[in-house]
Amino acid sequence: MDSESEKSTSAPSDAFDDAQVDERDQEESDKIALPSHIAGSRTLDRLVDTARDYAKAATAENTNKAYAADWKHFARWCRQKGTDPLPPSSEMIGLYLTDLAAPTNGAPSRSAARPLSVSTIDRRLSGLTWNYAQRGFTLDRKDRHIATVLAGIKRKHARPPVQKEAILPEDILAMVATLDFDLRGLRDRAVLLLGYAGGLRRSEIVSLDVGKDHTIDSRGWIEILKDGAVLTLNAKTGWREVEIGRGSAEQTCPVHALEQWLHFSKIDFGPVFVRTSRDGKKALDARLSDKHVARLIKTTVLNSGIRSELPEKDRLALFSGHSLRAGLASSAEVDERYVQKQLGHASAEMTRRYQRRRDRFRVNLTKAAGL
Repeated sequence: MDSESEKSTSAPSDAFDDAQVDERDQEESDKIALPSHIAGSRTLDRLVDTARDYAKAATAENTNKAYAADWKHFARWCRQKGTDPLPPSSEMIGLYLTDLAAPTNGAPSRSAARPLSVSTIDRRLSGLTWNYAQRGFTLDRKDRHIATVLAGIKRKHARPPVQKEAILPEDILAMVATLDFDLRGLRDRAVLLLGYAGGLRRSEIVSLDVGKDHTIDSRGWIEILKDGAVLTLNAKTGWREVEIGRGSAEQTCPVHALEQWLHFSKIDFGPVFVRTSRDGKKALDARLSDKHVARLIKTTVLNSGIRSELPEKDRLALFSGHSLRAGLASSAEVDERYVQKQLGHASAEMTRRYQRRRDRFRVNLTKAAGL
């Protein structure tokens, strides 16, 4: 009886401990406060709250979630090893990276029992560096206990990056052809065509407002002109304008699709893309989630029969939100600098990573060398 009681209470106890640590971590990460020698006031307290909001806005919401998950995982790993994540120990972090690359039996979760990719391990380290900085500590990634271990992991386990498949012109046409002409179909058609022609990230698509400063969570707005639409975006690389010209036919024109959606949904203020009712006939107030864009791409890829020679699981794994950006980069037969500007890349090298096979064998150095 006693053993059963111990079994039944151990899991809740662990969960309670985790909750306590998570709450403590949250408090430590919010250490933007008044100096101890200054008395508080309503005005100063409001400034502190505003400063915390600005600090949270310094990185994207998805990045904040990823960094929070990284810290939670590392803190749990430390507890299992009988140590504490604070203050930072380069030796323990080196061992943590080792355990991510070659897990032991004491992994903090089932998913972590599998070796992580080099890119994921590198991202985890970036997350720890950020979290330590928020807590007033400096983590030296060049410390030999970290740098040499990470270099060895990269040398032994590095693999070529797995890129998502680019959506080509014939693919996007087939995808939009699967959509209905009810309100939901009009919205999804505008999402796909606008995302493709603009080379937009899925977060950029759903964060658009009809006008400037319409909502506090907006990351940009639209302006529809005679020759096309201009999107003003506040993205990773700062503010940029994206020009989307009108297409050669109304059925595939992203600007016309956007106009149709706004007209029939009767949206003239607030978010451009919102959720619809279950029957797809009424536009609701809530902004569309960026996850909907990813699901929409996968669903229309399946329904349109793209890469139908592959099993469904493989087809779903090939395409994601980035497939829209890669599609524009791979399909637009224009000077590279225009594609770079449209995608908002800081370097031409980053743009080339998106250009899936566009220039492959265009220049044959074998023949040029006389062979």
